[in-house]
Amino acid sequence: MLLLLRNNLDGTIPSSICNLSSLNILQLSENRLQGRIPQCLGNFSTSLSVLGLNGNQLYGPIPTAFADGNELEYLNLNGNKLQGPLPKSLRKCRRLQVLDIGNNEIQDSFPLWIKSLQKLQVLVMRSNKFHGKVFSDYLKNDSILPFQNLQIFDISHNEFTGPLPDGYFQNLVAMMNVRTNGTEEGNWLRYEGKSFTLVFKGFEYKLVEILIPFASLDFSNNTFNGSIPNSIGKLNLLRFMNLSHNMLKGKIPASFGNLSELEQLDLSSNQLQGEIPWELTRLSFLESLNLSNNLLSGPIPHSGGQFSTFENNSYMGNPGLCGYPLTKKCKDDADDKAIQPMLQREGDDSEFLDGFTWQAIVMGYGCGLVFGVTMGCLALLYRRPMWLLNFFFGGSTKRNGN
Repeated sequence: MLLLLRNNLDGTIPSSICNLSSLNILQLSENRLQGRIPQCLGNFSTSLSVLGLNGNQLYGPIPTAFADGNELEYLNLNGNKLQGPLPKSLRKCRRLQVLDIGNNEIQDSFPLWIKSLQKLQVLVMRSNKFHGKVFSDYLKNDSILPFQNLQIFDISHNEFTGPLPDGYFQNLVAMMNVRTNGTEEGNWLRYEGKSFTLVFKGFEYKLVEILIPFASLDFSNNTFNGSIPNSIGKLNLLRFMNLSHNMLKGKIPASFGNLSELEQLDLSSNQLQGEIPWELTRLSFLESLNLSNNLLSGPIPHSGGQFSTFENNSYMGNPGLCGYPLTKKCKDDADDKAIQPMLQREGDDSEFLDGFTWQAIVMGYGCGLVFGVTMGCLALLYRRPMWLLNFFFGGSTKRNGN
């Protein structure tokens, strides 16, 4: 074991290091090492299980001579200036669980041979110069199903094209909540002392150990096109998913409502159409949502839960969207608001008329009572003067004795 990480080491890696044939862990990460990686590091030790060279200034190709039957489980070359293609001899690393080659200058197509790495749990290829299609058609007649143990899949910031690989998503069983006899099973990542880089919510994090079922999918900043496969909705252990900055079309799958553990969803800067599916309101753990800069339309789903906490920057750049929290109101909302004041005014008129009616009746009764009492008093006082009775009652009365 040789642990020299974070020691400000500079210079080159001496080829004499390959003389340590019994070495099982070699950690030189986060130093200032320069130059090329010695070719002998690929096969100098059949017992080597951890090789960490990330966070240096190494350049040139990745060693091409990985030996048969090697014990390598962890290979981290992230954050260097490595170039050239990904060596096919890596397929001999059958025990490999973590492969992090992110943030380099590697130029290659997607390595189809990587399907042979059946124990792979972390694959980070972000920020390189990979290109072409991520093929999935060959999976239909292939006896080896790839990525069944993969939990972190990051190929963002490359030049991949074509449709999203639906065949791969259907085989990511480690990102699914598998139930057996009423219990939930899932792979747990445990890499004590073996860090790797994960990007979510726009920040890079160095993860050393994950003690919970965890899955992350980042295909952002490529030129993927076509629709989003419904099969992604089966990956219900996903916590972070980023498909932003591509050329994806069609609707947001309603199956995304099954991603019950999802904390971050970024579908921004695509060409997605249609309404936001109401099923997304079921995602009670969703902390970050970005649907901006698409062609979405219709009302934003209302929910009394987590979905109602997102601000307008989650939806901006979609001219067809309306409703809270946007300032653009939906037509139905405008009609409701127009009807409500009208009903309010009608209610006010009714109240006024009701009040006016009872007041008029009371005044009528009051005036009649005063008038009757006055007439009675005059009749008694003047002994029923005939002219007064005839004037008000329109009749003629004879005097007694005539």
